Amino acid sequence: MTAKKIAYSILDLALVSKGQTLKQTFNNTLKLAQHAETFGYTRYWLAEHHNSSNIGSSATTVLIGYVAEGTHTIRVGSGGIMLPNHSPLIVAEQFGTLGALYPNRIDLGLGRAPGTDRETALAIRSDFMQAAHSFPNELDKIARYFSKENANAKVRATVAEGVEVPLYVLGSSTDSAHLAAEKGLPYAFASHFATTHLSDALAIYHSEFQSEDPTITPYTIAGINVIIADSDEEAERLSTSLIRLIISLFTGKRELVQPPTTMTAALKEVMQNSQVQQMLKYSFIGSKATVKTQIENFLSKTKVDELIAVTNIYDIKDRIRSYELLSEIMKELN
Repeated sequence: MTAKKIAYSILDLALVSKGQTLKQTFNNTLKLAQHAETFGYTRYWLAEHHNSSNIGSSATTVLIGYVAEGTHTIRVGSGGIMLPNHSPLIVAEQFGTLGALYPNRIDLGLGRAPGTDRETALAIRSDFMQAAHSFPNELDKIARYFSKENANAKVRATVAEGVEVPLYVLGSSTDSAHLAAEKGLPYAFASHFATTHLSDALAIYHSEFQSEDPTITPYTIAGINVIIADSDEEAERLSTSLIRLIISLFTGKRELVQPPTTMTAALKEVMQNSQVQQMLKYSFIGSKATVKTQIENFLSKTKVDELIAVTNIYDIKDRIRSYELLSEIMKELN
């Protein structure tokens, strides 16, 4: 049992599986979100990435609208929009529009990284590095565009003013923790792949958090990798797709998500690599009973308010089943 009720959510990259079209991928994204809604998930976030053939969430805002339109109650948002790629004014207009269309259901998670390689980042925005350094100021601009007080400004995002779209700071280092605390914003840490600084980042955020509004308190979300099946053996088999994704990441090939196979000695050897072990430190793979213990230990250590799960599984039926079992775990722990 957890000391407090822990929210649980999904982070999706609209991964493209081998043999599937983009249309099928996007349909599966919506199908998963619809199931997540019935399973009691709090939010469904999509991550912005570019120039990766195995990731379909490049036009993140468009996909958010597609998912929001096809669901009813689950919050939908970005995990995140990579702000240095964009004009704050355009982001505010887009999310203000989404917030007006789907009231009290849209989240705006903002990150500083490009979500791609250096060449693509420069193709998206030639002054990317300058924009990345200006991230704190760009964050303030977005907050200002959403405020009613901006109605008298010369530059306005009129469709955003007064619209309820909460901002979240996303990060994978201690820099983001300082920033989220200074701005008094909720904080989501990318511990599903950047595991090294999780403890330090959470400690910094809590110790430095400040807000002029006494009703606003620190709020933390941690990313985890989760693959749950009806047995440890089946979960291990499903995880071979994730291992091959990691191999393609390290080799720069960016292959589509491959069908699972039986675990081989070669794949086990990859899992023993120190770099891979560090990256997958917060990856919980196994049966419901196995993963429940792992998640309980993680929550006990981190004291986070919410988990956001990434599940890199080839087949949509297996993905939905994994998220169903995770929801059962969270309901039992709560």
